Amino acid sequence: MHVFELTRRLIEIESITGNEEEVAVFLKDHLSRLGFDAALQEVAPRRFNVQAFSGTPSVVFTSHLDTVPPHVPFREDEQFIYGRGACDAKGLIAAQVEAAERLRGQGEKRLGLLFVVGEERDSAGALYANQHAPGSRYFIDGEPTENHLAIASKGSLRLEIKARGRSAHSAYPEQGESAVLKLLDVLDDIRRMDLPTDPILGRSTCNIGVLEAGTRPNVIADKARAEVMFRSVEPIGRLKERIEAAVRGRAEIDYRFEVPVMRMGVVEGFETTVVSYTSDVPFLDRWGMPFLLGPGSILDAHTDHERISKDELLKGVELYVRLARHLLSSLSCACGAPGGA
Repeated sequence: MHVFELTRRLIEIESITGNEEEVAVFLKDHLSRLGFDAALQEVAPRRFNVQAFSGTPSVVFTSHLDTVPPHVPFREDEQFIYGRGACDAKGLIAAQVEAAERLRGQGEKRLGLLFVVGEERDSAGALYANQHAPGSRYFIDGEPTENHLAIASKGSLRLEIKARGRSAHSAYPEQGESAVLKLLDVLDDIRRMDLPTDPILGRSTCNIGVLEAGTRPNVIADKARAEVMFRSVEPIGRLKERIEAAVRGRAEIDYRFEVPVMRMGVVEGFETTVVSYTSDVPFLDRWGMPFLLGPGSILDAHTDHERISKDELLKGVELYVRLARHLLSSLSCACGAPGGA
């Protein structure tokens, strides 16, 4: 199946996080027909990673099966493939499968493929897979890096902030205590926090993504909540200290999910970049030394016009083949290191 056709078939199967079963079964069956030793790895009821090996893997291609909502149907023109997952990350899965097929056709048997669930929410699939690592030396994670090798990625911290108050009639606000005003004061102080900048990764950022409060405009709200996400260039523990100093006990903080800053492998001859988003890389450390590479732009991901260039997709296949060859050849060197800057 050509890389474009496999991309189409994958996009046509809706796989919003939590609903990955159908695409996992399809991909497992497809890889089995290609001759890989493919299996489903149950992460939770009706949620499966797909694992496929050709011999004992030294290098593993990996990416994620799940997408963000809503599902965007497949379409294409001469230049682009469109649809949910086109660049994040079903097109990349297709490119990795094609790259593995080419390498296997040249007699290479030290390859693996791992496609996981839950990357868009909590990395549940990667965390589970990390408990069952096959002893591989390297893994190549597929995320849209515009076919540049990502040398570093920011960390992230997702949290909920809750303020409590006392309800009252809005005509007599002195009888109540507004949770909304409390929360707004806290969020204003969070927005004013002095966040650090890294010479490679750039600046830390904060997004207040969700605000919920109250029941009626004529009622003083007794509770209010916000969901906030930081993209951090410093250790997450230090960021938490900043947040707690800003909140000063005026609200409850519930830390939901965190991903550390990552520094990844570099290979001479590949164009490089840094990325502000996170990936499953930190949660697959038992699968070997990480590399992050893939066709497509993150600026197209999660949008209603998500797309991937057909030319860039084909180039991605070539780069995956070249990187895997380099890593496999390094295993025969005395040092066993991939080399590079």
